[in-house]
Amino acid sequence: MKVVYNNEEKELLDGANGFDAAKALDPEKKNKALAYRLGGKLFDMREPIAEGGEISFVMGDDPDGFEMMNHSCSHLMAQALQHLYPGCLFGFGPAIEEGFYYDVDFGDKVITESDFAAIEAEMKKLSKEAIPFKRREVSQEEALEAFAANKYKVEHIKELEGTISLYEQGDFIDLCRGPHVPNTSYLKHFKLLSVAGAYWRGDSKNKQLTRIYATCWPSEEALKEHLEILEKRKANDHRKLGRELGLFMLSDYAPGMPFFLPNGMIVMNELLNYWREIHAKNGYQEIYTPTMMSRELWETSGHWDHYKENMYTTKVDEKDYAVKPMNCPGAMLAYNSSIHSYKDLPLRLAELGHVHRHEASGALNGLFRVRAFTQDDSHIICRLDQVEDEVKKVMALFDEVYNLFGLSYKIVLSTRPESNYIGEPEYWEKTEASLAKACKDSGHEYQINAGDGAFYGPKLDFKLKDSMGRTWQCGTIQLDINLPHRFGCFYINEKGEHVEPVMLHRVVFGSIERFIGILVENYGGAFPTWLAPVQCSVLPVNVSAHGEYAKEVVKVLEAAKVRVKLNDSDDKLGYRLRQSIVNKIPFTLVIGEKEKEDRSVTYRIYGQEKQVTVPLDEFVKIIRKSIDEKARY
Repeated sequence: MKVVYNNEEKELLDGANGFDAAKALDPEKKNKALAYRLGGKLFDMREPIAEGGEISFVMGDDPDGFEMMNHSCSHLMAQALQHLYPGCLFGFGPAIEEGFYYDVDFGDKVITESDFAAIEAEMKKLSKEAIPFKRREVSQEEALEAFAANKYKVEHIKELEGTISLYEQGDFIDLCRGPHVPNTSYLKHFKLLSVAGAYWRGDSKNKQLTRIYATCWPSEEALKEHLEILEKRKANDHRKLGRELGLFMLSDYAPGMPFFLPNGMIVMNELLNYWREIHAKNGYQEIYTPTMMSRELWETSGHWDHYKENMYTTKVDEKDYAVKPMNCPGAMLAYNSSIHSYKDLPLRLAELGHVHRHEASGALNGLFRVRAFTQDDSHIICRLDQVEDEVKKVMALFDEVYNLFGLSYKIVLSTRPESNYIGEPEYWEKTEASLAKACKDSGHEYQINAGDGAFYGPKLDFKLKDSMGRTWQCGTIQLDINLPHRFGCFYINEKGEHVEPVMLHRVVFGSIERFIGILVENYGGAFPTWLAPVQCSVLPVNVSAHGEYAKEVVKVLEAAKVRVKLNDSDDKLGYRLRQSIVNKIPFTLVIGEKEKEDRSVTYRIYGQEKQVTVPLDEFVKIIRKSIDEKARY
């Protein structure tokens, strides 16, 4: 059998499996590879190679390998739980972005983090035994028989069709597609992290199971680094820092609807000023649409039929109204307020719309999951032939914004769903190709998420990565022919004919509130100077001797439009310095006798030990440069 490995054609014996292939092609990987990839599909190392093709091996530090390792470790944990808590029932146990979890019914037994040491000890014992993961394919009837004692698995099996795959490791068996690592000895570096309640299948009408979160890494060093990041995330929790820095508050009087305090409003307004500046530069026109509109509008848009349970509704003069959950329908009305020629397009309408969505109370999470937020929507109405150029321009704008905050990203292209989509397949093929080409021409790689496009068009999702390795869904570009059609939008072409335009939905920040939460955690509350609520703190060494000059320094900085705070309290200088650090103020000035005589200042930048003395007018230039250039310190 002929295969291609590292661009070279190689010969393998018929019936060879992954281990045989690794031994023949790359011996160092024989006992390290977790699986093999053939024709884009993943296979267990024990699986015979059925046909020739391009082959590669999946290692622990590959994204596929990391996911596989964590999925396998969920089975390892389940086996340990079965030994320690006989009779417990297992629900789902998937790999997630940074680890895995398993939902378990322990009956009357309550599991807490104090039980983790015993569970981990049993997992380590099983890991040392190098128990093989063995795949077996069975019929639905055989699967039902194998899991007859587990009502959760039985419910799931009844939804499956065709052959069903099971995985066995010693005395444990699980329902799973696989593939898995060769044996449990590949799973050495793991840690149980937390425990929570989770309703079976996410439905509050079902029984609440115990969800145990954990993580598994290819090396002890990688696990240690990840655990350190998790500790840093706890310290940087935006809810904690939001309270300490006076940014925002939450109240039971308005669940999921954050109150922004004076410091938080400074951050928000600076972000919005920047948003307006960059959008004006890129040819957007800002609009404002009503917060509450009539039922007829939402029926036209389709939200009344498909989204009503997430909308806040009321009656005005015996007529149904809804608070808007999104801005798109209002943008359609704004477009239709006048007649447009093909020469007017593209028309870029931008809105900072305050929207409300009725999220489940259990899902609310600080600024990350709320019921009221400001969405930085833009709707680009254009001709189909303009889509590619417009997407390139949007991506350039995204690059500029995300680079400013030091956020890297990857792009996911979601394509036509298998069913229940609108538009002809040819339209989908053309628009998907336009989005893909825009990515390539802009120098961006992308991943395909097949079948996950909206019913009205394909989309690009921008997955941001912050300073602690977490991924956030913020920016998106969605192509839409549905709403322009529903609202009867048209433009007049060069022949005088009415033609339906297409629309690009796009957001940069997504939710302003959520983006602020991301920035708080990304910066650990230490905002760059341009965003910081207080940009400079002025501390006289001796208030009576140096206080007057300190006040003069404050006036000079205020005249230069610097947000400055004088701390001339009776506390010792060391305590006041500490306050400035705790409040994460970018620049701290110390004013003593020498500074008073020389009309200078001594400054320290947050996070640095170095102190620098410069003339006052020079410091004004330094801090203004940091603000004007939106530097990252």
